[in-house]
Amino acid sequence: MLGFGKKASINYQDLQKQETLLTISILTLAAILSFATRLFSVLRFESVIHEFDPYFNYRTTKYLAEQGFYAFHNWFDDRAWYPLGRIIGGTIYPGLMITSATLYRLCQFLHIDIDIRNVCVFVAPLFSSLTTLITYLLTKEVFSKGAGLTAASFVAIVPGYISRSVAGSYDNEGIAIFCMLLTYYAWIKACKTGVILWGALAALAYFYMVSSWGGYVFLINLIPLHVLVLMITGRFSHRIYVAYSTLYCIGTILSMQISFVGFQPVQSSEHMLALGVFGLCQIVAFTDYLRSKLTIEEFETLFAFLMYTLGAILTIGAGALALSGRIAPWTGRFYSLLDPSYAKNHIPIIASVSEHQPTSWSSFYFDLQILVFLFPAGLYFCFKRLTDTNIFLILYGASSVYFAGVMVRLMLVLAPAACILAGVALSHLLARFMGAVTISLVPEQKKRKAAQIPAQSGATASVFAVLSIILLCSYTLHCTWVTSEAYSSPSIVLSARAHDGGRIIFDDFREAYGWLRANTPVDARIMSWWDYGYQITAMANRTVLVDNNTWNNTHISRVGQAMASSEEKALEIMRELDVDYVLVIFGGLTGYSSDDINKFLWMVRIGGSTDRGAHIKEWDYYSPSGEFRVDKEGSQTLLNCLMYKMCYYRFGQVYTEGGKPPGYDRVRGAEIGNKDFELDVLEEAYTTEHWLVRIYKVKDLPNRGTI
Repeated sequence: MLGFGKKASINYQDLQKQETLLTISILTLAAILSFATRLFSVLRFESVIHEFDPYFNYRTTKYLAEQGFYAFHNWFDDRAWYPLGRIIGGTIYPGLMITSATLYRLCQFLHIDIDIRNVCVFVAPLFSSLTTLITYLLTKEVFSKGAGLTAASFVAIVPGYISRSVAGSYDNEGIAIFCMLLTYYAWIKACKTGVILWGALAALAYFYMVSSWGGYVFLINLIPLHVLVLMITGRFSHRIYVAYSTLYCIGTILSMQISFVGFQPVQSSEHMLALGVFGLCQIVAFTDYLRSKLTIEEFETLFAFLMYTLGAILTIGAGALALSGRIAPWTGRFYSLLDPSYAKNHIPIIASVSEHQPTSWSSFYFDLQILVFLFPAGLYFCFKRLTDTNIFLILYGASSVYFAGVMVRLMLVLAPAACILAGVALSHLLARFMGAVTISLVPEQKKRKAAQIPAQSGATASVFAVLSIILLCSYTLHCTWVTSEAYSSPSIVLSARAHDGGRIIFDDFREAYGWLRANTPVDARIMSWWDYGYQITAMANRTVLVDNNTWNNTHISRVGQAMASSEEKALEIMRELDVDYVLVIFGGLTGYSSDDINKFLWMVRIGGSTDRGAHIKEWDYYSPSGEFRVDKEGSQTLLNCLMYKMCYYRFGQVYTEGGKPPGYDRVRGAEIGNKDFELDVLEEAYTTEHWLVRIYKVKDLPNRGTI
């Protein structure tokens, strides 16, 4: 008997060791897979920075690495927003740049020869691996180890997160999702233990999040909402009080050290929920203290007096602060989250950004696939087994679904929540259907206990296992395909499929920026739509009037007015702004749909949104039948505006498709209506190989003394 018991004990310990090794192996594989799936763009193209914002981030990171932190923090950038300029240190979240510069210095210290650009290219895949690990820890802490492993495997390749973490996608979200989940993990630990240390660690993680991305506002509203729900449901305890008080006090003080944030945590409306819940925690704790010291009658009398008095004082104080402007109103982006139609009706510059559009149902499936169906099941299992931490998962999942539906950009916030809840659902179902399988190495008493449980049908378990394998294989194939085809092609280097199946590369953007850098004066001022400002500054090293920061609506509106006006009126605006060159993007020859003609109506709306552009009316650019057309049926106002002429100059002589007349626009599917015209105030300076980028020089004023 003793020998048998000893043998069984040894086998059980071996099983635990094997389980630990298997867990480590799966996590390591998931982290490696997370890193590897984000390298498609590097394998297909050279190591390039993607999109628009990442070029500004790369430029500032390079400056930080070369000049040091204090020069970076005090940097006045005279290449942006001419003639206003931009103070870099006070208008950015520096966490991404500091992280990359630190990694660069660490590589130098270890004698690893690497360029700062390559650090920027690979920092997002690196942090995606860390996100995989922290997803496991968070899900394991809330639910179980099996759910954690499943969630980590899901998040490693989910397209909704890969979209912002592929190699070269050097944007704030690349590290911010890791910071967010790290904060959640520390918060859950603080809630479960009530230890000040975990609350302080949550505050530090929150500070890292604040320094990295403006999306921290979602986080600092979700955690107070969790505390508030715990109060309402009678689950508030000393542990929650210690956790939230520590997080709020330390986190708020730290967040105010970021220059771009400043005093917003105690002044702006977006942070008032956190402040209000903190005050409510103190009231509840003080009430509990008084209850322990007074009789019931004394307590009820004092409580009623304090409630009426404090309620009146808080209401009057909050109203006075709001009226005096001490509490700033909600920002336009925050209003657009609460009311999707707000930006379209009041702030066209926000509505013009494609990332700020509502998410279509197809996008949910495209970015999440089977997680769409497992997500509600995960919520159900959390409701079925309510705990303080499961309530947090429910709030996280429900709120992220809403915000992702309002704004497609916030699909990035939903993706980790979907992976966690899908992991909870799948692991729970697998445990339920496969629970009857007896492992020969478990102790005898475990076997007896398992035998007392009604066994699931072996056939049902087998069918469910096969179905699960099929679904997971489908998920893997879908994620790989989406990553390869949709999220691994940098916007600065375009590609298309030829008739023979080969790939055609369009490198017109870098060609145009290289021409600007080599053939224009160093102090040349370039006017373009704001989408391309960061790239022009970073790659051409030339001064731009507007860029992707979009902080000054009046300045952008003035550029929109120039683009939407006739040549003569546009010349007045360009002279006012000291413009030397004008750059436009045109896709009519190649079929590139994201060109300036397709963006033109937003230029009209933004241009007409200020007093100086009140004469620009959107309906003037539609045909009599109410259509936006570039052919002969189009509006004469459109056919004679500066943008139209810059895009279609000499295009009327070009054959684009067989069987089509010259001047056939492949994007709009129409023959242009204004072909034979000359430019009066501009002259063509350069057009790239595929006509994607066209650059014009503003003509000098004629000599006044000539006859």
